[in-house]
Amino acid sequence: MTGARLAEGQEQVLLSQARAGDKDAFGAVVAPFLRELHVHCYRMLGSVQDAEDVLQEVLVRAWRHLGSYDGRSSFRRWLYRIATNRCLTSRSRAAAMPAPVPVLSAAPLTPPPSNAPDVEVTALQPYPDEWLSELVGHEDPADQYELRESVQLAFLTVIQLLPPRQRAALLLRDVLSFSAAETAQILQTSPASVNSALQRARATVEGHRASGRLRPVSTDAAAACILADRFTTAWHAGDIPALVTVLAEDCLLTMPPLPGAYRGRHAIAAFFGTVPATGDIAAIGLVPIRANGQPAVAAYMRAGDRAEAYGIMVLTAADGQISEITGFADPSLFPLFGLPQQTAWHPATTGQQSGGIDGLRR
Repeated sequence: MTGARLAEGQEQVLLSQARAGDKDAFGAVVAPFLRELHVHCYRMLGSVQDAEDVLQEVLVRAWRHLGSYDGRSSFRRWLYRIATNRCLTSRSRAAAMPAPVPVLSAAPLTPPPSNAPDVEVTALQPYPDEWLSELVGHEDPADQYELRESVQLAFLTVIQLLPPRQRAALLLRDVLSFSAAETAQILQTSPASVNSALQRARATVEGHRASGRLRPVSTDAAAACILADRFTTAWHAGDIPALVTVLAEDCLLTMPPLPGAYRGRHAIAAFFGTVPATGDIAAIGLVPIRANGQPAVAAYMRAGDRAEAYGIMVLTAADGQISEITGFADPSLFPLFGLPQQTAWHPATTGQQSGGIDGLRR
């Protein structure tokens, strides 16, 4: 979906050819920016599918209005102007529509009541790490850390609660490092207005950080994977007491876009005791994946000798424990991670797990 950055002279040649009607040249000149624009739209909207739809609108609009690009700003900034404003328009349009009601692939037993009413949950989707690896210019460890922070699900939840223009100002200034003047040009407003929106957005984010809703992301990928493996092994054994020992005492479980949340080992253990309808979590097989810079698992529900897509859980690691579980009861997400909707189920041969999913173990 993306390519290496072009030299300035090469970019100008391709732009000239594209203005003359060469669609291949247009494709080549936008290619280096496609993944970062997609991630920007995802941060703005919280939805992978919505980001994809908006990105297609951005490309159509950029092609149709390429003649209006005068070169006074960078081509990248011009694309961000189109993308940001299309996201703002899309968000306004979505806000006027009723929220969809998620369909669970298997009805659980009656879950315990939420014990974290202070936690706001917004509509959100996970983003595959494989796509994040396509971003250009994030090879440095410091850049990788900043990237993980900016796609952290807790951070995305918090910024979805911001007014759209505050969200845009925060992302453009603090995540993408555009100057106040550049951000003002993108948002078609004044630098003073940008700074005001940014100040309010930062204050909101810092409030969530102070409350513990936002925590530093783990920098130890290997340790995070070990935690995920311990979680998965206990899950497949149907051993909820062992499973919750991997969790932080104040671990948080949310399931966007469903309202309500569970905080603490005891509350999360009680909830997992109602999943699935049989109350036997070992009837769900987990396949390791990665999303939003963190280990994750794709859950398949056993149905005879078949396994059917059930949902995805992203496991956020911090301070040597799993600090947050974000569950998505949405089988339609599986193709984003290159996973089938159905596969074969068979007993595990590792001796560590009670269930297996044929052809998907990694």
